[in-house]
Amino acid sequence: MTRTVIHAAHAPPALGPYSHAIRTEQFVFASGQVPLDPATNQLVAGDVAAQTRQVLLNVQAILTAAGTSLANVVKTTVFLADIADFAAMNAVYAEFFPADPPARSTFQVAALPLGAQVEIEVVALVAVPPA
Repeated sequence: MTRTVIHAAHAPPALGPYSHAIRTEQFVFASGQVPLDPATNQLVAGDVAAQTRQVLLNVQAILTAAGTSLANVVKTTVFLADIADFAAMNAVYAEFFPADPPARSTFQVAALPLGAQVEIEVVALVAVPPA
């Protein structure tokens, strides 16, 4: 099995010693993304909806660099600083996964890097075989 490190030019750089994603023959395992603006490397201003949108745009950039897309995501994990933000996060999330959404787990956590309100990690298929 091959293991390819993915560095996405259109996503913010990693905040530590980890890769944006690892690609194997069948899957892409993307590291959790917080809402950093790739142009400024700063946390985006705004509520959890604005932050969720930026996180998913960052995830999308990473998946594109890995040769796949949001349409091929099979599992997500969402980390929220406040579970009361679930509905607002969910509304934006549904825009990015409008049909046949992936499996998902959502947790409230004590804190997220840089004071972010949301972090999302994904697992995607490299390619979906024809039906």
